[in-house]
Amino acid sequence: MADILKEIIKILPEDKISDAAFEGANIVLYTKDKNYFLDNNGTVKAAVQQFKKRIELRPDPLLCLELEKAEKEIKKIIPEEAGIQELIFDPPRSLVYIHADKPGLVIGKEGELLRDIRTKILWVPLIKRIPPIRSKLIESIRSVLYENADYRKKFLDKTGHRVYDGWLREKKHEWVRVSFLGAARQVGRSCLLLQTPESRILLDCGIDASEEGPESYPYLDAPELNISELDAVIISHSHLDHCGLVPYLFKFGYKGPVYCTEPTRDVMALLQLDMIKIQRNEGKDPIYDTEEIRNTVLHTICLDYDEVNDITPDVRLTFYNAGHVLGSSVIHLNIGNGLHNLVYTGDLKYARTNVLEPANTQFPRVETLMIESTYGGKENIMSEQEADDYMIDVVKKTFERGGKVLMPVLGSGRAQEVMIIVERLMREGNIPQAPVYLDGLLWDVTAIHTAYPEYLNRNIRQQIFHKENNPFMSRIFKRIGSPKERKQVMLEEGPCLILATSGMLTGGPSVEYLKGLAEGSKHSLIFSCYQPPGSLGYRVKNGETDIMFRENGKQQLLSIKMDVHKVEITNHSDRKQLMNFVRRCNPQPRKVVVLHGESSRCLDLASSIHKQYRIETVAPKNLEVVRIR
Repeated sequence: MADILKEIIKILPEDKISDAAFEGANIVLYTKDKNYFLDNNGTVKAAVQQFKKRIELRPDPLLCLELEKAEKEIKKIIPEEAGIQELIFDPPRSLVYIHADKPGLVIGKEGELLRDIRTKILWVPLIKRIPPIRSKLIESIRSVLYENADYRKKFLDKTGHRVYDGWLREKKHEWVRVSFLGAARQVGRSCLLLQTPESRILLDCGIDASEEGPESYPYLDAPELNISELDAVIISHSHLDHCGLVPYLFKFGYKGPVYCTEPTRDVMALLQLDMIKIQRNEGKDPIYDTEEIRNTVLHTICLDYDEVNDITPDVRLTFYNAGHVLGSSVIHLNIGNGLHNLVYTGDLKYARTNVLEPANTQFPRVETLMIESTYGGKENIMSEQEADDYMIDVVKKTFERGGKVLMPVLGSGRAQEVMIIVERLMREGNIPQAPVYLDGLLWDVTAIHTAYPEYLNRNIRQQIFHKENNPFMSRIFKRIGSPKERKQVMLEEGPCLILATSGMLTGGPSVEYLKGLAEGSKHSLIFSCYQPPGSLGYRVKNGETDIMFRENGKQQLLSIKMDVHKVEITNHSDRKQLMNFVRRCNPQPRKVVVLHGESSRCLDLASSIHKQYRIETVAPKNLEVVRIR
C-alpha cells in the first residue's frame, strides 16, 4: 500500500496526472488536461475497480477559471429561484461550494446544470443546503474550514499516509483489547481505548456533568493511554458525556483525526462552546478554550452512514444510524481485514421516534457487541404512548389553570421530539394554542436539525421536502436570547411551555426558570431525561422540596411548590428495546460487553442477555481491560 499513488498513476494514460494526494482514506488525482478532466473515458472508474478505493479526479488548480470569472459563470447558469446565498472557493483542492436554498435547482435535471458548471469553470462544484433557520455555528464551522484550506489539505494527506504507508509498530502481539476509561458501570464520561497490533483508537471522550473535578473526567492517565500515540478518535454522538473532553486531547498535543457524522460535528462544537460559557459563568476556569474547539473542528473528518472508511492500516470504520439523536452512530470496526468485527452502539434507540428512524441492526459481520444499558434494568420498561399521553395531560391541565410548564431538556434529542409532538397537537387542536419558548442551546440545535433533513425520519423529510411544511419553523416556537427576555417570560401572564437546557438542572437557563417558577403552585415541572444521582434534577425529581442555592455569594432557600412530574421516556432504548436489539442483531455476536449504565442495570442486562440468548457477556468496571480477540 505504501506506493498506492504511484501504482494508480501507472495504470492511467501517460502524462495525464499532474499530482496525486490523499484526503483521509480517499485518493484525489489532479490533471492539467481539460479534456481528460471532463471525460476520462472510464479510466478512473477502472482504477477504482482494480484498487477498491475511492478515487476522484479534479482539475489542477492552474487549470481552474479565475475566481471572479468563475463566480459570474455560476450565477449565469443557475436559475435565480435556486436561491444562491454564497459561493466559497477552496483553491488548493479545486472545489467550489455553492450554498443555496434549493439544491435541486442547482443540480438541474439529471445533473445537467452541474455538468455545465464543471465544463464552463473547470472547478468541482459541491452543493450545500442553506438551513431554513440560520445557524451562526454552521457558518462559523464552514469559515474555519475554508480559511484553513491549505492546512486542511495537508492534514488530510497526512491522515491518508497513516492509512496507506504501512505498519509503524513492531508486531509484538496478536491480541485486540479494549480498556474502559469511563462509562463502565456508570452513566457519563464515556471513553474506551481500542488497541490492536497496529492501532490505538479512542471511542468517545466525554465528561460526567453530575460530578465535579477529576471525578467528572475519564481516566486519561491510565498507563495504556498515550495521547501522542493515538491514531484516531471516533465520536458516536454529540452529547457531552460522549464528546465533552475531545478538545482537551488537542490541548495536550493530539493532532490526529476525529471521525463522526456532520451533524455530530456541528452539535458537538455547539455544546462544547456552551460548556465553556457555563463554567465561566459559574466562576470556574474552563478546562479548554475556544482555540481547542476550533482545532477539533479543523481535524474532524465527517463520514455518512454506511460509508466504509479505512482509518489505520488494520482498522476500517463504518457508521450506522443509532436512532438516539441527530447524526448519532453505531460504530462498526473491521479489525485486521476481517480478523475481528466490533460494534459499539454508543447510545441507541431501537424504535422509530417522532424525529428519527430506529437504530440499525444489520451488519456485515459482528463478533463483539458493546451495548449501552442506561435503561437496562428489569424495571425499565416504558410505554412511549402512555408517556406522551401523560405529558399531554400535564400540559393541558397546567394551561387550563393558567400555569407555565417547564421542561428541562438536553440540547439535542428529546427537545426536538417534544417540539414535533406539541406542534402537531396544537395544530390539530388537541391542546390549547400557547407559545413554546426555546432557551439555551435549543434554537441553535434545532437550526442544525433543519440543515440535515436527510438524517430525520421519512415523515419529517416529506413535510420538509414535499409539503414545505417544516414543523421546526412553526410560529408557536419563540426564541429566548437574553436574561431580560427570560425574565419577561416568567413575569407575563398566561400559559406557555418552556423548553430549556440543561436537562439535569446542572446549570444554564433551566435552573433560572426553576428559581423563578418553583414557588408558584399553578406551574408544572416535567422531567423527561435521565437524572444522575447527585444532580439537582435528581434531588427535585425524588421529592426534595427545600433546595439550598448559592446566589450572589449568599445561601438561599428555594421551596418547590410547583407540580413535579416524571415522564420516563428518553432517546435511549428501554430494557425491552435493548433485548430486542441484541436478538435482532444480524449476525449474532459471540460476546456482548454491557456498559453505560448504573452498576445494577449493567449486571442485570448482561445476566439476561446471557440467559436468554446463550451469548458470553461481561459488564466491566472502569480501568478494566477486556481482550476481545
